[in-house]
Formats: sequence, C-alpha cells, structure tokens
Amino acid sequence: MSVVIFIPARYASTRYPGKPLVELAGASGQRKTLIQRTWEAAKSVSCIDGVYVLTDDHRIADVATNFGAEVLMTSPAARNGSERCSEGLSQLASEPRAVINLQGDAPLTPNWFVEALVAAMAEGVRQVAALADPVGQTANGKYLPSGIHLSQMRVPLGVVGIIYESRPNVTVDAAILCFKSGNAAILRGGKEALHSNQAIAALVRRAMTDTGMPEAAVQVLDRVDREAVSLLIQDDAHVDVIVPRGGRGLIERISRDARVPVIKHLDGNCHIYVAADADLAMAEALVVNAKTRRYGVCNALESLVVDSAVASVFLPKIAAALAPNAIEIRGCARTRNYLTNAIPATDEDYATEYLGPIMSCKVVDGLDEAIAHINQHGSGHTDAIVTAGIDSARRFIRDVDSASVMVNASTAFADGFEYGLGAEIGISTDKIHARGPVGLEGLTSQKWVVWGEGQTRS
Repeated sequence: MSVVIFIPARYASTRYPGKPLVELAGASGQRKTLIQRTWEAAKSVSCIDGVYVLTDDHRIADVATNFGAEVLMTSPAARNGSERCSEGLSQLASEPRAVINLQGDAPLTPNWFVEALVAAMAEGVRQVAALADPVGQTANGKYLPSGIHLSQMRVPLGVVGIIYESRPNVTVDAAILCFKSGNAAILRGGKEALHSNQAIAALVRRAMTDTGMPEAAVQVLDRVDREAVSLLIQDDAHVDVIVPRGGRGLIERISRDARVPVIKHLDGNCHIYVAADADLAMAEALVVNAKTRRYGVCNALESLVVDSAVASVFLPKIAAALAPNAIEIRGCARTRNYLTNAIPATDEDYATEYLGPIMSCKVVDGLDEAIAHINQHGSGHTDAIVTAGIDSARRFIRDVDSASVMVNASTAFADGFEYGLGAEIGISTDKIHARGPVGLEGLTSQKWVVWGEGQTRS
C-alpha cells in the first residue's frame, strides 16, 4: 500500500501559519518539520511500500524533497482541497493508496494508520510467544575430575526498567519480552504517548489477570517527569537493569546518573567498506538499500568507505544511484576528486549518525586503513564489507570492533526481528552481558549449577 500526505498551501499560510515548515524539537532533541515527522511515521509501518507528499506549494515541496520524500505537485487553482487532492492522486491511479490529510480539522493520524500500527504490535506479540522460553535452558554441561556435574542455566535478570520516548509500540515490545523471559518490567514512556501507553498498559494488566499471572509483573508509570526517571535509575535496591531507548541526550543522561546497570547504545554510525575486489553492482545495491530504506533508524548506513582501487569507477556510480533520494555526500579530498558536488568532510562528519539524507565518504588505501577508519570513527554498532575475498572478510570480521559485523550484506539486517529474536528490547554496543540486538536471551543471565553425590573438596 502507498500513502499520500496531503498538505495544501493554505494550511501553511493561514489557519496554522508556517507550521509544516517550522522545525520543532522532538523528545530526542532532533529538530524536524511536521511534514518529516509524519512521513517517517508512515515509512515505519511494514505494510506501507511508498510514502508521497502531495502539495500545491513549492516551499513545502522543497522541504519534503530535502529529507528524501517523493513529491506530487498539484495546481494551486481556486478549488477546494478535495479536488486538488483527487488531482494529485490521479498520478498514482494504478496503486492502492491511503491519504493522511494535514489540512483543516482533519485528524493527524487517521483510523487506518492506527489500525496498521496496532496490527503490527499484535503480530510482534504472537512472534515472541512462539519463541522458545530461554529460562531454565542449560548449556556447557560436563563432569569434572572430582565427579561433580557442572553446567550453566539461564535465569531472568529480575526487574527491568525501560525508559523510552514517543513510540507506544515499545510498550508492547518491552512488556512481552520481559514477561516471556521471566522478568518484571517497569516501563516509563514519553509524554507524547502517555494516553496510548496507559491504554496499552490496561490491556496488558487484563491479559495478565485473565491468564492467572501477577498483574504487577508489568507496570507502566503514569508519570513522565524527570524525577520519575531519576528515582527509577537510582533504585538499585529494587531494579536490576535499565534499558534506555531514545535520543543520545536521554541515553547519555541515564548512563551518567544511573546507579543501576544500563544496557544501551548511543549512536548507530554504520559503515560499508567497498573493497578493491568487490562486486560493484552488489556494492551499489547494498549501499542504496542500507542508506535509503529508512533514514531514522540506528542500522542505516551513515558512512561509506571505498578502496582507492575502485573509487574512480564506484563513486560516480553510487552518487548517480543515490541522486533520486537527494543524498548529500560529505567526503575527503579524494572523494571530491570524483564527486564535484560532494561537500568537504570533517572528523565530526565521519563520527556523526545523521538519521537523514546525508552520508560521509572516505577513500582509503586497502583493508588496514579501512578498518582503522571504522574503529576510529564508528560507534561499534554495525559495519559491513563488500568483498570477494574470504581472507579479507575474515580479517574484517576479526578486527572491526562492532556488535554486528557483516560480509556482503546490508547493515539494515542488524535488527532483532531479522536475527530471529522476535521483537527486541534494544541494541547494545556495550561489551559486557549483552551486545547487539537484545532479545529474550539478552534479558537473562547464567548461573552455575553443580550436581554432586556427596563430594567434598580436599
């Protein structure tokens, strides 16, 4: 299904002066326009194939084009909005479509969109329910010379506090993952989704009661103030681990102030290195997919690294392939030799998670320099190599210090669902306990179990 976001000029200039064009800071601190926020929300629904912005205003069209949206223009003739919308939709006559109408008193989130989100949440619950229960699983069993039998058994972490921002689907994902892994959960969502979170919490409590489970095992706070967060992250007597999900500012603050252990990642500055022996057609497809599939996700490609042996051929090809998405490239001097429209890159550019239509680019002389560049500027999230050489692939896997390392695959696969974990509680770039997508197993730890027959130690 395709979606059209309809924003006529009068909506920008009269009833809500300039609103679609004004950048507003969200909970993560990142500034985006109303158009972009609506577009990204629609793009995030799995059943939606394409999202278009329909308008009769060139200012709105320019804003939408800048963040990568496909724009449909309609004439600004003196007709009502429905007629202008119909004219624009005729450009998509052969496609199924739905409309998000941002004019007048039309609801920002229509019923069909809510229903799609709820259906996706319900499917996530079913997928987790179908997974094997990790609690009680044993591994590494063996008899020791003393005659005792030693093994490791998976057990819940205990009470998991999860702090997140605007998306109410996290309430469902967190509740079901914690419950399935035997943990109690305390969930604190953002103020933008307070009422949705409370409605979901009521359903969770009812489900717990109906199945004979303790209702208090999953709790959703009805407070969204900072004091509630402070109390939660410092209560190491009752909370065993904290999982923050949100912008860098939120995660940095929690990591700094928490007395409870934190599972986290700060940035997703993901790289793809195109090696000298890479299949360039494959590399092009992987870069386009990793960069343009979704901008605002932590597994999106942010930094391209290209071997100097193929830079003169590959860089013009990839720039042309990315051009329809208006991707801005910030590159080194050698990158700019081949791409005259590229902007000079700084060290800050190489270290930035853009979450938008911007990508850094570095030309390197060989695998060693590529690995050094990635380890210096990367965030330890996900990095990939495109190569035909097994030795280069093994070196890259061994020496790149990231939670997920890939060979000839898009970084977009760094996701709990794609890894077969069902829903994920988050992605960790830490090295202790959990690393990478954190699913059911990441919400457990292991205890040593010893079986004996009266053995004593001399």
